[in-house]
Amino acid sequence: MISEIKISDFTYDLPEERIAKFPLASRELSKLLVFKDDLTEHRSFVDIEDYLPANALLVFNNTRVVQARLLFSKTEGAKPIEVFCLEPFEQEVEMAMAATNRVQFYCLVGNAKRWNDTLILSREISLGDEHFQFRAEKVRREGDSFIIQFSWDGARTFAEVLEEAGKVPLPPYLKRDSEQSDKERYQTVYAKHNGSVAAPTAGLHFTEKILAKLATKGISIAETTLHVGAGTFKPVSTEDVRNHEMHAEEVHITASFVEKLIAHNGPIFSVGTTSTRTLESLYWMGVKCLEDKHISSLKLNQWDAYNLPQNVAVKTALEALLAFLQRTEAKHLFTHTQLIIAPGYQFRMIDGLITNFHQPGSTLILLVAAAVGQHWKNIYAEALKNDYRFLSYGDSSLLFIDKK
Repeated sequence: MISEIKISDFTYDLPEERIAKFPLASRELSKLLVFKDDLTEHRSFVDIEDYLPANALLVFNNTRVVQARLLFSKTEGAKPIEVFCLEPFEQEVEMAMAATNRVQFYCLVGNAKRWNDTLILSREISLGDEHFQFRAEKVRREGDSFIIQFSWDGARTFAEVLEEAGKVPLPPYLKRDSEQSDKERYQTVYAKHNGSVAAPTAGLHFTEKILAKLATKGISIAETTLHVGAGTFKPVSTEDVRNHEMHAEEVHITASFVEKLIAHNGPIFSVGTTSTRTLESLYWMGVKCLEDKHISSLKLNQWDAYNLPQNVAVKTALEALLAFLQRTEAKHLFTHTQLIIAPGYQFRMIDGLITNFHQPGSTLILLVAAAVGQHWKNIYAEALKNDYRFLSYGDSSLLFIDKK
């Protein structure tokens, strides 16, 4: 377990006008703050290849944001009831997205008091030449959320229905409705697998042109999938971080991805905090495999990384994870990680990360502080002084980790 960490030590003053409410005209126009060897440089994101060695491996999270905000009206002209899809009920994300006719999700419901428990909400959807009713029905309440059953006619998948019926789930701190342009800009150019309700925003700066330049330099690229949940915006509500419950997110692991990590001989850079958590979680899942040769579940709990053996070599842990996948004949493994990365954490997998500038007092700030120590304060002060744009649509940073 980590020692006491006071969340009040990881806050800063973020003026409202420094929050990027809209994306820039072009993704690659973002600023780039580079932190290496205790020094800070200010560049443009198009220059990022200058700082990545040719033998580097860049790891992207290829999850795709779904249109998770759904509006239903009880009667014409009435204030709509908003249903925000969080995660599937007792089902893997990608299976839920591929479901036809019926699926159940944990959801947040706006104006829930106006929705009688026996009332089935309905709206007409048009997909191509098809016109059908899309229905939402309460199953039961669980804590702050509801289990909602969605149903529709025809053979369309839930992902297709959401694409037509839903709206972009912009972060609440943007304080605006989504626009048509957000469907493209709140999505990475390499997004593939439907399932996130928040974008892996570090990847929003990349363009096909930048990816081509990296490839020309010889920088390798690998893709993994962590479906980002709304919990990423969950504030740390306790002063002592040890009392905070970290949100769990679904990770999709492939044997080929693990094999690529094992074969790579060079530094690894993660694109975003989600890729970071995925990579570090894989290491600890491998350690769990070494601890229990007959392990059947690889879910990583919040404090596992701090309680498991700390001296296992990276290659040894990854080979144990690969052996588990081979033993269980699982070319694809869907599991969950609840890993919290906070100051005191020792990074095993990555040598640096590309990330945006995050909310004060968030678990994402804790991860940044774990990577660069107390330098995070100077980094954020420098960014504020130099007119960087903050949060999801904001500018970027490349942070090198000192593993000494």
